[in-house]
Amino acid sequence: MRFIVLLSGGLDSVVNFKCALGSGSVESAVTFDYGQAASENEIRAAAECARRFGVRHEVVDLGWYAKLLPEAMLGTGKAAACELDGLVDSDSMLREAWVPNRNGVFVNIGAAFAEASSADAVVIGLNREEARVFPDNSEAFMKSAAGALKISTLSGVEVVCFTVALSKREIVRLGVDNGSPLDLVYSCYRASPDQRMCGRCQSCRRLKTALEDQDQYRLGERFIR
Repeated sequence: MRFIVLLSGGLDSVVNFKCALGSGSVESAVTFDYGQAASENEIRAAAECARRFGVRHEVVDLGWYAKLLPEAMLGTGKAAACELDGLVDSDSMLREAWVPNRNGVFVNIGAAFAEASSADAVVIGLNREEARVFPDNSEAFMKSAAGALKISTLSGVEVVCFTVALSKREIVRLGVDNGSPLDLVYSCYRASPDQRMCGRCQSCRRLKTALEDQDQYRLGERFIR
């Protein structure tokens, strides 16, 4: 298959990018700048992933999205304050980072790239943990989006995710096993001048929890202590 990969530079998207490379050809990797605080860091991580594997990288400017973003995506609020206490995977904390219809918008833009380049599918990074709270991280979302694309694209672009049934820890395990460029992952809500993640926001702590039992790969030096 020929793929367009939605590549944010975070764990899920990086592992899906490598899975796509092992399952067919990747026509391009697409990263969205939608006003999030960490946009420059995410773009840098995604661009380096694409460069390392010789894949074309596209950045799509969605500046209008900024006015719709929650505080977490702007680098503020409880989920991004670097002072988070309690359970980082609680439903209430997850909802702090909900962006209205983000994956719906991203998949449709990716499908436009796919149809224009005669690619078969859009690859998106999802996981079962976040699907508990975010409906657009679920297999049901994928099936519904694919159904819409059968009508909105002449070529019937598909939606693919290699991690939709996996937990974050299982995604790390898959990434270690398939040689994903985990050293490039950027999963922090906050901006960083040197690509070092804060280590304390909701997103960082979820990544650290997923990494903690993986002796084969440590990302400790990438977090600010």
